[in-house]
Amino acid sequence: MFYKFARWCCMVYIRILYKIKVEGQEHVPKNQGYMLIANHRTNFDPLFVVAGVYAQVFYMAKVELFQKKWRGALLRALGAFPVERGKGDTGALDWAMEVLRKGNVLGMFPEGHRSKDGQLLRPKSGASMIAMQTGADVLPCAICFGERLKFRTPVTIRYGELIKNSQLGFTPGTNSPREIKEASKLMMDRLSELLEKGVS
Repeated sequence: MFYKFARWCCMVYIRILYKIKVEGQEHVPKNQGYMLIANHRTNFDPLFVVAGVYAQVFYMAKVELFQKKWRGALLRALGAFPVERGKGDTGALDWAMEVLRKGNVLGMFPEGHRSKDGQLLRPKSGASMIAMQTGADVLPCAICFGERLKFRTPVTIRYGELIKNSQLGFTPGTNSPREIKEASKLMMDRLSELLEKGVS
């Protein structure tokens, strides 16, 4: 109940700040767990990507955001989990995989960091590794806007076709670095295709 109320407040907030348009909502699964991936440009991205998703989306967030008790409590209530970046936080990976195994939606930004110029960065292996371990399908989402995000900037949030786990090319029972790398490339290619359509 709290998540639905908080989501509603956030949607009102971003629609006041920006001119939001959602496309491809027909691709968003209704009754299954999946991984939602998106490009990463701003701190508003976790709000943008849920504009067309009504199920609760769970995120990993950098541990620094949890240092203030009130903010940490709010983030946890919204489904966020603290992760120490660059330290091989296996607890965070276990948590992410458990989210998917329970049939929930896991939000991830494969680039790992915000892109300063809007160009896609080289992906980290986390999203592909989790998809390999859980068998989760992947929903790509592109956040499109111009050079800078300012008041009343037009923002298009575009969902692509669901990438079935079988399309990612994983061999059951293996943890092939090559397959993880190829799956990451496929995910980023789908994001790139959505971004190329630009703001509409």
